[in-house]
Amino acid sequence: MKKPRVRPLAICVFRNRDRILVNQGYDPIKDQHFYRPLGGGIEFGETSLDTVCRELMEELNVEVERDSLQYLGTVENIFTFNGTVGHEILLIYDGAFKEPGLYEQSVIVGREPNGAEIRAVWKQIDEFDQEKSILYPAGLLEMLV
Repeated sequence: MKKPRVRPLAICVFRNRDRILVNQGYDPIKDQHFYRPLGGGIEFGETSLDTVCRELMEELNVEVERDSLQYLGTVENIFTFNGTVGHEILLIYDGAFKEPGLYEQSVIVGREPNGAEIRAVWKQIDEFDQEKSILYPAGLLEMLV
C-alpha cells in the first residue's frame, strides 16, 4: 500500500462568459457527480504555470495562452474519494486558450494518461452557487464569484 502523501496540483479556470470549463467526476461510494477544473500534479522542478500548460496539452491537446494565466489563490483540500482519504494543495489560475474556437465547443474530449476519457464541459457558474451542481475543490467557488 502506498504511503499517504500531500499532492501539489495546479488547476486552471477557463471562463466563457458566465460559464467555466470543468471535467465531470463521479464517486461511486457516495453516488455523487461533481465537477472540477482541469489541471494536475506538479512534477519536481516544474513551475505551477508550466504544469497548467503541460496538463492541458496532455489531457485535451490544447494550448493555453501562458501570458493569460493569472494566479487566483491556493486551496488546501482534504477529501474522501471512492472511500480513500486524499490531501492536496492546489494552486489555482484563471486563463485563456490560444484557440478561440474552443469556447464555441460544448464538449472538449480528451484522454487521461491511463486512457480514461475526459469530457470537459462548460457549466454555468450559478449552478454551483445555487447548489444544483457540486464544484471541487471546496473554496474555489468563492474565488470565482
